[in-house]
Order: sequence, then C-alpha cells, then structure tokens
Amino acid sequence: MAKEKGRKLIAQNKKARHDYHILDTYEAGLVLTGTEVKSLRQGRASLVDGFVQLDAHEAWLYNVHVPEYTQGTWTNHSARRKRKLLLHRVEIEKLESKSQETGHTIVPLALYFKDGRAKIEIALAKGKKEYDKRQTLREKQDRREADRAMAAARRRQRG
Repeated sequence: MAKEKGRKLIAQNKKARHDYHILDTYEAGLVLTGTEVKSLRQGRASLVDGFVQLDAHEAWLYNVHVPEYTQGTWTNHSARRKRKLLLHRVEIEKLESKSQETGHTIVPLALYFKDGRAKIEIALAKGKKEYDKRQTLREKQDRREADRAMAAARRRQRG
C-alpha cells in the first residue's frame, strides 16, 4: 500500500470563524481508536459543538462527533467521547496562560489527514459581539459585490 501524501480535509468548522476572532492557530495530533480512524477515513465527522479544555497540563477535545464505524463490532467507539490532543509542552503552557484571560476560548477549526496521520487545527479565539458579526458579513458582501463589478468591467472590455 502506498504511503499517503498531502492534506485530506475531513471536517471544517466554518461557524467558528463567524463567531470568534481567531488570534492564534495550532496543529495538534489526536489519540484515536481504530474504529475512529476508519470512520474518519470515510470522511465522517462534525466539529460544530467542539471545544478544547486544558487540565493537568493536557489538552482534551470535547463534543466532536465522530460517528460509529458501520462495520465495527463490540470494539466500536462512542461518538462524542473526549479525545486527547498531542501538543508540545510549550504550546500547552502558552494556551493555558492565554485561555485564562476573559473571553478567550480554544476551538477546533479543521480536522484532516496529513501524510496519513489524523490532525486537528485548533485556535485560540475571542468571542465576537453581535455587531462584530454583522460588520464581518457586511465586509464580505461588499468584497463580493466589488469582485462582481470588476469581473463585469473586464468582460465589457474584452467584448
């Protein structure tokens, strides 16, 4: 069997980028069971309610839904169990000190395979206020309208 190369995206948390200001991102490994890996290889996972909690100098991932493997037997995993994250001690210490500040949290952004190993991208984030969310949407719409106008102008010049 050939060794996997590159990055294969499994799940993404688009809502996190909408609800939070992303301050810093980290890549972490995951401690998984065999049936979890097989379920992830089928491209099945949800990061929507997920969050990271630090206790006793260890990082744990909570509420990430990895459905049971369909061909699994009694060895199957529970879908929403807590999973240990593999980070360097320096990164954990940095996250611990930053997450103590008011309004800061650690959220998962993406779950993927990198060179055959399951990885998760986590972010130190600060919650957005409602008006910040509206402002972000307005900027996104303005950018989209400007792109459309420029594309239409280019088409008119060519034609």
